[in-house]
This record gives sequence, C-alpha cells and structure tokens, in this order.
Amino acid sequence: MHRRTLLTGTAAAFLARPSLAQPAAARVLKYVPQSDLTVTDPVMTTAYITRTHGLMIWDQLYGLDAELRPRPQMVEGHTVEDDGRRWTFRLREGLVFHDGEPVRGRDCIASIRRWAQRDSLGQALMARLDEMSAPDDRSFVIRLRRPYGAMLDALAKVGPSALFVMPERLAATEATTPIREIIGSGPFRWKADERVVGARAVYERFDRYRPREESGLSSWAAGPKRVHFDRVEWHVMPDPGTATSALTNGEVDWWENPTNDLLPILERNRNIATQLATPLGTMGTGIFNHLHAPFDKAAVRRVVMEAMSQEDCMIAAAGTDPALYRTGVGIFTPGTPMASTEGLEPLTRRRDMETLRKALAEAGYKGERVVLMIPTDQAVLAAIGEVCLDTLRRLGMNVEPAVSDWGTLVQRRASKAPPEQGGWNMFNTTWAGLDMINPVVQQVLRANGERAFFGWPSIPRIEELREAWLDAPDLATQQRICAELQQVALREVPYVPTGQYLYKTAYRRDLADVPNGLFVFWDIRRA
Repeated sequence: MHRRTLLTGTAAAFLARPSLAQPAAARVLKYVPQSDLTVTDPVMTTAYITRTHGLMIWDQLYGLDAELRPRPQMVEGHTVEDDGRRWTFRLREGLVFHDGEPVRGRDCIASIRRWAQRDSLGQALMARLDEMSAPDDRSFVIRLRRPYGAMLDALAKVGPSALFVMPERLAATEATTPIREIIGSGPFRWKADERVVGARAVYERFDRYRPREESGLSSWAAGPKRVHFDRVEWHVMPDPGTATSALTNGEVDWWENPTNDLLPILERNRNIATQLATPLGTMGTGIFNHLHAPFDKAAVRRVVMEAMSQEDCMIAAAGTDPALYRTGVGIFTPGTPMASTEGLEPLTRRRDMETLRKALAEAGYKGERVVLMIPTDQAVLAAIGEVCLDTLRRLGMNVEPAVSDWGTLVQRRASKAPPEQGGWNMFNTTWAGLDMINPVVQQVLRANGERAFFGWPSIPRIEELREAWLDAPDLATQQRICAELQQVALREVPYVPTGQYLYKTAYRRDLADVPNGLFVFWDIRRA
C-alpha cells in the first residue's frame, strides 16, 4: 500500500486564496477538526466530532478528569441514602442556558432519560431505576430499586454518547429524532447563522457561563473551564496537504489530527509544536452488520477476524515506527485494568490465506456481495479501510467499496436496510482508548440487538457478563469477568479488534495550555 504524500498542488491552491489569518490581538482560535460536523445532536451519534462539538455547547453534571475520576461540574454535590438506593443532587447556583433560562432539576432528569435511550451506562441505570424527581429547581433525586455502583461514572460519561444537560423542552425529543435547537449552558454558543456545510463551524464564548471556583487548569472534562477566546472557528480541510500548509503559514492555529507521516514536516518548523493527543491511544475496530448476510453468521465473522492483520492496519494508520502502534490487542485498552491476553490466539497466530479461504466457504459464505464503507476525508480510516478491502478480496469475498465522506458514512450506518437497498455490511472506525477501558463504556461491545451499536449484534452471553461486571464486588472479580468476556467476544466476534495506535496533535507555538486527553477549547490561550 502506498503511504500518503503531501499534495503540493492542493496546498499551493490553498495558499493562493485570501488569507484567513486575523490580527495577532484578535481573540479568535482557528482549528482544523478531524472531519466536517454532520450531526449536531450528541445523543444521535457516537461520532467524536459531534462529541467535541457537544463539549463546547453543553455542560455535564460531573466531569471526568485525567485520573478517570468523576468530579462535580454542574452540581455542587450529592448525598447517598437508603443503602445506595437514593441519590440527591444539588445544582450550582446561577447556571443558565444560552437562551437565558435557568438550568433546573427537571432539565437534568429529561436529559438523563433521553441520553439513556442510546447509551449503555444509561440503559444500565434505567434498568435499576425506580423514579426520578425534581423537588425544586436546583435539585433532583434518583431513586433505585437496587444500588448502582457506576452512578457517578454514568453522570460523568464523556465517551460517546456523553451525558449533556439540555433544556427540558429539547430533551423531551425522542433520541432517534434530532433536537430542533442547539442550546446548552456550556462555555460556547453555536453560531448556526455562520455554518457552512463542508467548510466551517463557528462558536462564540458564552458570557454568562460560570466557571467553577477552582484554582489551576481544568483536567479533561472537569474543572473551571475558563475560556480565553471570544470565538472559535472550525475550518474543515479534508486534504492533509492543505491543512499542513495552513498550519505552517499561520492560517490556522491548531490541527486536531495530522497523519503520522506528516509529523516530520511539521516538527521541523520552529513555529509548530506537537504533543500526544491522548496517553491511552486510539483503538481500531472493524464493525460488522449482523442483520444481513454474510456477517449474520458468527463463523464468517471469525474467519474475517483471523484474516485481518493488526500490524497491517496499524502501519496504515500510524506509519512504520513500532513505538506508535501496538498489535496483539484484545477488546480492552492495553495497560488498563481490564486488559488481558485471554483468548488472543486467533489474532496473533500466523495467517494462512489459503486455509482461511476454505474456512470461509465452510462457514457458510455463498458469494454474497459485501458493501464495505470507506470514508475519504479521514486519512486513518481511509487507510485502514483499504487494508480491510484488500483482506476481504484476498479471502475471495465479493466486495463493493462504498466510498464517501465521513458524514455520509455516519448517516448511512444508521440504516438497517439490506445492502442492495442502501444499507451496508462493514466499516472501520476508531475509538479513544478512554472509551474502551471496560465493558460498560465500550459502545461496540454492546450486544443487545436493537439497542446495540450500529451493526446491532445480539449476543446474550456478552450482555450477561456486562451486567455481572456492573454488580461485581471488587476489581479482581471484574477482571475475571472481563477475561471471559474477551473469550466470548473473540468467539462470537461482535467486531474485529484491529490494534492500538498513538497520534499527535499539532498547533502554533504562540498557543499555551493546549489540553490533552480531549479536544476542548477551555484553558487554551495565546502565550
């Protein structure tokens, strides 16, 4: 496979345009996101670009810090009574939405209910719920039929889908229907009038946002969230060459995800700094549609998993430096408590494609067309998609690549229609390591059919083990459950683990306090 190269012609064309640069004194931050923002409702999608958008506009009841601890954010605190079955939360004083309305307890309840329709932690909470009530505007109460040890983890959920608090009138919208207005109480307001699809999204600082009264910087999604820019502009640049030139020449301030093969160019520029985007790296996954042949058969999915090379996928994503990727990776983020080597042999043993082709026929593959979705505007996913396409063809599958931008893929993956009617069979995506650390936050491990992640696997044993993990009394028990869970997952194959890689973010050196772990726009300032 050819590595990506700098498209000098495209870059030159970009430089010929009128400059986007603002005077140095202007309090405007110009950012190149990973892709265009196609879905603006954070409940309707797990796309990271929408989560990043959501963190600007909406605030959270609790914020997850860099130590993976939930800390009070919109709430000033809580009490727990009745042996863990009654939780009372009190909101901070003076919280208001962007339309001037105060944030009330009933807004929080409606937001929890809407989010829980789509999220695994939320679904687990609802399964234990007796009732939620708002005794006054600044309080809400959650009463449970049985204790829920992950309560604060749920309310601090930042991995897609994050729990954001919306006005009650919007949160009353069904989770499958987009909200009508983008109104939150977070540090930034959405400028719908300046949105240019495929090119730009704009956010303005919300003057009435009340940072928490804490010293120092924020930690991931927790802390004071002090904003130092009046305006943040997202400039969509699918071509890495264009983004490289824009950052090099000061046309933009920050590029979320330069490809690893472009880092040497950027790091040679004394005006550009880079840093690891997240210490937990990024996990790759190959997503199957379990509703339609051929991937409705576990045996077919297993053959594809055994044929897929994690090394090929990760070299495509991260380059050839072995320090920037890891193979022999199971379903949990390496280096975190739930990770293990249990059952990894199908991923690590030598691949014999001739034997695997025979196994594919024996598994029940009958030559069905396989629609493989590949996004063109996310270089890493496009590269992994090409590896997947090559692997399926080498297996002898009848593959049709469906090439589109990421936003179109996100919309198409929601379709349950047969592939010949606009549906799909497979696509590749990646997840922040934070969102793969245990069986409850991990979206792609949900295997409860209609309520599962796109692809809709139905694997009862996985769901039983997830529930057992939630009720486990200690870490050792959780780890034993996760070892069995990995065995089941590598036998039933809800998805293919394609490895872990690290990547860097790049920004102009006149920026200081650039956050890591999450792409957020508080704390960051002009040096």
